[in-house]
Amino acid sequence: MHATTGPLGIIGGLGRIEGADLRAGLARRLGSGPARARTVLFEQAPHDRNIHAEPDQRKLYVHDMAQQLCRRGAAAILLPCFISQTFLPELQAETERPFIVLMDALRAHCNESYGPGTRIGVLASDHVRRAGLFDAALAPDGFTILYPGAAIQAGCVMPALYGAAGLQCRGLGAGAVELLRVACADLVARGADVILAGAGEFALAAGALRQSGFAVVDTLQVYIDYAARTHGTAAHGGRAARLGVVGGIGPAATVDFLGKVVAHTRARRDQDHVPIVVDHNPCIPDRTAHLVGGAADPLLALYAACRRLESNGATLIALPCNTAHAYLPRIQPRLAVPVVHMLDETVAHIARRHPDCRRVGVLATSGTIASGVYHTAASGAPFDLIVPSDAGQQRVMRAIYGEHGVKAGHTTGACRDDLAAAIGELARRGATVVILGCTELPLILPQQAGFDAGGLCVALVDPTLVLARRCIERAGFATRP
Repeated sequence: MHATTGPLGIIGGLGRIEGADLRAGLARRLGSGPARARTVLFEQAPHDRNIHAEPDQRKLYVHDMAQQLCRRGAAAILLPCFISQTFLPELQAETERPFIVLMDALRAHCNESYGPGTRIGVLASDHVRRAGLFDAALAPDGFTILYPGAAIQAGCVMPALYGAAGLQCRGLGAGAVELLRVACADLVARGADVILAGAGEFALAAGALRQSGFAVVDTLQVYIDYAARTHGTAAHGGRAARLGVVGGIGPAATVDFLGKVVAHTRARRDQDHVPIVVDHNPCIPDRTAHLVGGAADPLLALYAACRRLESNGATLIALPCNTAHAYLPRIQPRLAVPVVHMLDETVAHIARRHPDCRRVGVLATSGTIASGVYHTAASGAPFDLIVPSDAGQQRVMRAIYGEHGVKAGHTTGACRDDLAAAIGELARRGATVVILGCTELPLILPQQAGFDAGGLCVALVDPTLVLARRCIERAGFATRP
């Protein structure tokens, strides 16, 4: 749920003029103050008849216009098209900002204006009728929904909308209005107490039909009033949280992280899992090589990856690379979405799960060690951090970068022996918990509560796993025990 303060966006181009009419009416209703919160944005591509002839093309067009409005800063979006309301749940699932739902506006109007049992006539296209849009929105509240008879629907309603003299082709002409008068008379004969214009073009004819004595509701005006009334209040909707992952740092660790997100999400079907967008770029310069050797700086590449994830709808970002967190203080202030800080989460996890631990070892790249990011994260924690000796650090680096190291695709043999030796050294110096502080290290030895380090029992903590579970939670999903 988020507030709709900020510009309201309108998608046009789906009818002859109703988008522009809605824009003008909404601007008048909101007023002309200079504040950005009262801005009305409008998005319409050049006219394409395919969006009217082919339902799928309409769906794709609306999606593209919605994305444009999101990029322009719309806080919420209006869609003055009844046909498009039939696929709104699909559209909302792929759109960052919430739609102000036209059928919600009509439901509110009917509940405020009429009592249960009111017989509501609807002038709508065949597609909207078949979809049961009005039935689903209004029947549960006790309203009876009526439509013109089949002959009137085929001979009057549809020609008034799509015929050669219809509203889609010629605008508000006498011929189209006369056809709608016949349809309204049919609805009244069927017992309709009030008539809703179930097409934007029909709403434009509401005034002329009322002059003929028919109680026709201008549904676009209802929509305008509802949007103005709810503007600035909390609105449900918007796409579900989407996790962005900066991938390729390194490639195997990215796959491992994604696997942990899937494995640790409590799910019974595909749709219960976290939506994820990945920017997998193994060409990002090596973080350790820059921090300890002055090689190419990865800052810009990391930042660009985060920005691409933002552009692709990420609502939070994961960096499954310990060393990359050395660059995060310079990146996060320029991002609009939070990066889940793996190191902070790891320190909090240890303090919570190992409350009696007083000394924690860190196994990480030399770049991570030199940057001091883990020591910064652990500042104020109820334990001290220790790192390997120079000889121990050489074994850690060999386990990661060596010819038989994990970055070369090895997870057993020499790399495992080197890693176990480094853990043993830290255990002999008093560490009862050891952080596997390079995302490739858990590929060699997984997180476990009781690793035998030469007769000493050590708990191994996998920051990638901690990060995966925290991202699941922050995305609003449930984790497995």
